[in-house]
Amino acid sequence: MVNLDLYKVFYTVAKCGSLTRAAEELYISQPAVSQSIKQLETQLGISLFNRTHRGMELSEDGGKVIFAKVEEALKLFKESETLIEQIKTSATGNIRIGASDTIFEYFLADKIVAFHEKYPAVKIELLSGITPQTIEDLKHGKCDVGFVNLPIEADDALSLYGNCMRLNDVFVVSEKYKELSNGVQPLEKLKNYPLVMLDTQTVARKSLDIYLKSVGIELAPSIEIGSWDLMKRLVSRGMGIGVIPREYAQKAIERGELFEVKTDPALPARSVGMLLPKNKVAPYALREFLRLFNFEI
Repeated sequence: MVNLDLYKVFYTVAKCGSLTRAAEELYISQPAVSQSIKQLETQLGISLFNRTHRGMELSEDGGKVIFAKVEEALKLFKESETLIEQIKTSATGNIRIGASDTIFEYFLADKIVAFHEKYPAVKIELLSGITPQTIEDLKHGKCDVGFVNLPIEADDALSLYGNCMRLNDVFVVSEKYKELSNGVQPLEKLKNYPLVMLDTQTVARKSLDIYLKSVGIELAPSIEIGSWDLMKRLVSRGMGIGVIPREYAQKAIERGELFEVKTDPALPARSVGMLLPKNKVAPYALREFLRLFNFEI
């Protein structure tokens, strides 16, 4: 087996022409340098140096024969180390991000733009899907990081970093039911109105159903849909009362397209969390992206 350290000592002695100077450059003792040369000569079965009063000279049939090749090999090793360091400390390659369309729009868009401006060489792939789909994509290696609606069940294959973004679910109405936005309405009163909710496969809907059950209130939707954007459009056109994070409806509320309905009890807050595969080293580009969220991986 090739001992690279022995060849480094050989090369340094040849360049310095002295055991003493080589020891100083290598930060080891002179006896250690001498022993390394003897060990390499024993392995190769040749004499590499001639010991003279002027120092160490390469032998004609040993040291001079291999010097150029050793120099070339050490250069290649150095270039390899440099390349690995660049890979570890420069942003190149791909980042595959999984999230829902809404999380991309309201939470990730600005971060993705900022990262691209700083690291234009990194290709960014966006995989859109509801939280269960994002989780499956992560577990099957289809994306590198996922941003999901919480709460979710613990998974031994994934590491969860929570509270990336706080979500405050609220009821919203259009002008048609604007009277409900005056004062505070008993939550149970809303069952007398048509309700627009996300479908039962979404984390937001599951969380809502669990909460309503905990307070003994049953709200049956008239319409079930798959996206917040569609909900906003339907509610703004008078189709019923929607349930949506205030953060996603804020602009529509400010424009007077939607009106918030305050309820007693109010709906509990949720959050967006970040998921990463466990036991997988994050490349430099991904680590730099995650730093935008104040996460050090």
